Amino acid sequence: MNSGNTPQSRPDQGPPPTDKGKMAIAGVLLLIPIVALLWVPSYAKTDPELFGFPFFFWYQFLWVFICSALTFAAYRLTLSARGLSGHKVGEDR
Repeated sequence: MNSGNTPQSRPDQGPPPTDKGKMAIAGVLLLIPIVALLWVPSYAKTDPELFGFPFFFWYQFLWVFICSALTFAAYRLTLSARGLSGHKVGEDR
């Protein structure tokens, strides 16, 4: 039962329209860190050092932050592609 004023999706209506271009871009954003970190020969070296840490370590640690930003961007693109970018936290979509 629907107790609020928001309409419930019905199976006979099918999925909501989605912008496939934005979804493709979101997929590419999620693929970037996978490719970058699986291509080990590109960063399997010690120079240049940063605060005494070899390149191998600080490069991978930098990707923690880059991956977080790319994942957030992909999430926002996915919401936008599905037309859900205007909702507030805790609000039913």
